[in-house]
Amino acid sequence: MNILLLRPHPGHDKFGLGPFFCVEPLGLEYIAAALLQDHHQVTIADLRFRPGLATVLRRSRPRLVGISCLHTLEFEQVLATAREVRRLAPEVFIIVGGHAAAAFSGPLENNVVDAVMVEDGESLMPLLAGCLERGEPLDQVPGLRLRRPDGWQSTPRLEERPALDLVPLPARDLVRQYRNGYHCLLFKPVWLIETARGCPHRCSFCSVWQLYDRTCRERSIAAVVEDFATSGDAVFVADDLFWYNPARSLELAAALKKRGVYKRWILVQTRTDLICRSAAIMAAWRPLAKDFDIFLGLEAASDNGLSGLDKDSGIKESIEAVRIARELKYGINGNFLVDPDWDEEGFRQLWGFVEQYGLQRAGFTILTPLPGTDYYRTVAHRTAGQPWSNFDMHHLLWEPRLGPERFFELYAETWRRSILNTAGDKGIMDWVRQVRPSQIPYIIRVLWRTQRMMKPAEYMKEYRASCPAGTGGAP
Repeated sequence: MNILLLRPHPGHDKFGLGPFFCVEPLGLEYIAAALLQDHHQVTIADLRFRPGLATVLRRSRPRLVGISCLHTLEFEQVLATAREVRRLAPEVFIIVGGHAAAAFSGPLENNVVDAVMVEDGESLMPLLAGCLERGEPLDQVPGLRLRRPDGWQSTPRLEERPALDLVPLPARDLVRQYRNGYHCLLFKPVWLIETARGCPHRCSFCSVWQLYDRTCRERSIAAVVEDFATSGDAVFVADDLFWYNPARSLELAAALKKRGVYKRWILVQTRTDLICRSAAIMAAWRPLAKDFDIFLGLEAASDNGLSGLDKDSGIKESIEAVRIARELKYGINGNFLVDPDWDEEGFRQLWGFVEQYGLQRAGFTILTPLPGTDYYRTVAHRTAGQPWSNFDMHHLLWEPRLGPERFFELYAETWRRSILNTAGDKGIMDWVRQVRPSQIPYIIRVLWRTQRMMKPAEYMKEYRASCPAGTGGAP
């Protein structure tokens, strides 16, 4: 069967660090690998690049089209893509999957979509393709929401999530034409690698732990080493919680060294409290890359703020984690959540914390109730009428405590205190000197786009456009 897997353009990317990140569609690559194992013909089209959808459909002539939906803000764009597929190829079967689709399928249950996948796609897409090929009932495929004449229905859930190693390494050859477009921060091209999936923690703003029932599955050491060894010189590890398993982490570092794997740059994501008890592990990993960055969800500048997010760690852990990481020569890239309910003191407390501990490489996102989270369930009524594209963590979804004008003045000032402000301590030439000459146009373009985050008027323009009455979804 001819199968087309699509990564749509996410749509709204005026704010935030989106210009700094464009990574390969790793989930689609794993699905493709599983489908290729069953002898299907698979095409991956990344619609963030050329050619466009019409050309891809004409060339691939698919019977089945899978569309990825990774984030809430993509709901509308994903449906627009499905409509265009339906217009150009009316007979194809269209399924949507990905993290956001699995966490909250409702907005995607539309008459232009045939099914939504609410479990891991690499396990279930081969089953779906087989049933379509043989003309068998689709209700025997687990983990789906199916469109029926009398409404949307669920198929049985998987009794047990399969081991990640049942699927071969990602089919990266299917995106080789896009490779030079994949970038992270100062590095281009970048490879995305997953060594484990899931998280055992319970942060109120995150849907990962709820989607996977607080479990964490791991790929085998051999598979991960092979993936690292055959990937390029700059790697972003997609795991939600790197170094989670101490024994495995040490074994993996030793295996990579034995294989002779050494990268120009590695970026991983983890928690502050984990770093505090993992100094030996981090020391073992540090020699594996010339530059090694850690992304930390710092989230708040006080214990009260962290407690309110069910973070299960405190400010002492944040401070100690930063100290340990810097002592071992890791770079720290963090993120803080800015609550619409803050008064001015909340912003000043954040500014003081950032200044005191030198965290200017952090990002600052508005605390947003993403569907599939505990937070969303408590405040969903306040977001009524908001387009999904505004769930990008840089839009207000209801009237803030300070009023929108003052809130955005302080929010923009927060970004002006970051390293991204080219009028601040790190000018544009300081950035340019960090990249190869061929990448200078890229870094200038990215920095130019991010400067709007320093301008309150840019936020207010968006706010008024989505809330013309000025209510902002206020209760």
